[in-house]
Amino acid sequence: RSLVHMPWNPSQKEIAAVSLLNGEQRYHYFVKKVADAGEVWGLWDNGWAMAGDYTGKRLLAVWPHSAFAIACGKGTWSKHVPKAITIDAWLDTWIPGMKRDGTSLAVFLVSGDRGTVVDPERCEIDLRQELEQYE
Repeated sequence: RSLVHMPWNPSQKEIAAVSLLNGEQRYHYFVKKVADAGEVWGLWDNGWAMAGDYTGKRLLAVWPHSAFAIACGKGTWSKHVPKAITIDAWLDTWIPGMKRDGTSLAVFLVSGDRGTVVDPERCEIDLRQELEQYE
């Protein structure tokens, strides 16, 4: 992939506005921004920040930018720091690994909302479709 990714820093106003969107709207924002910037963000502290769904399934918590991840770095994640994953590593290594491990994603958690639970297959399809628009 030889795409030119655009670094981006959301304003406080954008962070506040996007955080009020519903989970599905935040998921679509996540896909677009990850395709634009070429990075997926997680929280790291000797391991990635994981959430759980009501069935006990492990969910990797991810965001489109470090600013959104930082906002969730509270409580059990207070020692975690934002860490980027390149989109190439995400699509080539992470997605296959999550499919193999049965791990899903908690996309774009915000305070008081668990985010949208997405399986890695859907995330991969949506991201690849978004990236095709740039080629």
